[in-house]
Amino acid sequence: MRWWSAANLVSNAGTWMQLTVQNLLVLQITGSAAATGLSLSVQAAPGLLMGLFGGAVVDRWPRKVTATVSQAALGLVAFTTAALVAFGELNVGILMALAAVTGLIATVDGPACALLGNDLVPVKDVPSAIAVGSLVHSVGRLAGTALAAVAVAFLGTASAYAANGLSFLFVAAVIPFLRPVQAPPAPAPAAPHPVPGSSHRPGSAREGLAFFMRRPRLMALAGITGLSAVFGRNYGLTLAVLVTGPLQAGAAAFGTVSTVLAVGGMAGAVLAARLRSPSVRLVGALAAAGGLLQAVAGFSPSLAILLVMVLPMAVVESVSDTAGTTVLQTDPPAHMRGRVLGVWRSASTVWGLLGPPLLGLLMELAGARGTLAVGGLLIAGAVGAGALLYHRRHTPAAVLPELAGPALPATATARPETLRAAA
Repeated sequence: MRWWSAANLVSNAGTWMQLTVQNLLVLQITGSAAATGLSLSVQAAPGLLMGLFGGAVVDRWPRKVTATVSQAALGLVAFTTAALVAFGELNVGILMALAAVTGLIATVDGPACALLGNDLVPVKDVPSAIAVGSLVHSVGRLAGTALAAVAVAFLGTASAYAANGLSFLFVAAVIPFLRPVQAPPAPAPAAPHPVPGSSHRPGSAREGLAFFMRRPRLMALAGITGLSAVFGRNYGLTLAVLVTGPLQAGAAAFGTVSTVLAVGGMAGAVLAARLRSPSVRLVGALAAAGGLLQAVAGFSPSLAILLVMVLPMAVVESVSDTAGTTVLQTDPPAHMRGRVLGVWRSASTVWGLLGPPLLGLLMELAGARGTLAVGGLLIAGAVGAGALLYHRRHTPAAVLPELAGPALPATATARPETLRAAA
């Protein structure tokens, strides 16, 4: 697990180096902000269209082999892009095609690497392993963004892509030496394992979707996470407008807010490492708390008060994310987890694409403060309504005494004639 975490730290830093440079590269080639957004959408699109099938591949193939091949393929794409940039042969069409290929490979690589990491620890330590992964992701993001600026300044744009390619090869070289503690599930069993009430072929992507749709815990988790992602997590948009608009603090101040968000996320990951049996109820409670904190933060009169509110927001949301990811990756049976993660990738792509336009429209109508307040209250209200509905459905109805009939002695045996008389 230590080797896996170190490899993921290197990989995350390389990935954020490339993402940071990619946006600048598209702007340099096209001079269009719209083209930059399009490149991100092209890379995300395979997750929407092919996420289910990527998850099915993960369930059919051995995880170590799948993760090794996918990491090597991502490295090859990064090296190809670096060479094209270095020789001045990269244009918008080729860049879009490479972004699409990267997104396609990621539909397999994402669930394969996530589940492989869980196999490296005992079941009781899976929440801690996921929290470590979240911490590694946050640190890698900070390091990669900083290293991108250094690499471009001294070595040129192609160096960021080359560094990312090396990071993928490092992960691919580490994977064969990992020793899982949990035995990985056998790929796609030959004997049928049909979902009850389903006629879908065992091992198919449709079987994974049917399983997800029939699992109330997973559907509730998707609802909570989707609401939070659309109305509560796009701080790069909402807080940027709040800081530079109503608070009139400038772009540098938003950098400070982003740093506090990152620190809070890492602190939350450390706290989440203590989780042992997280539940959807815990995820909902934390999401509601984060929504209320967001609503209050929207009315911050100064930057200092906003920073005070942002820190607990980030902590709560980090713990909530870790708890939700643990439920998602441990609730399904082992032979279904890849497909469940595939369904989740498709769903998360939907709300990732819908969130920014909806928030942009809401900010046009209500402003940054109103958007943060309305979004936070909407999350908290939806979670509260869902909890109340669940409680009512699962609380047994009280039986009125006059309808229950005369009580029988504790030691008596109810005879048919006695029951008829009581009725």
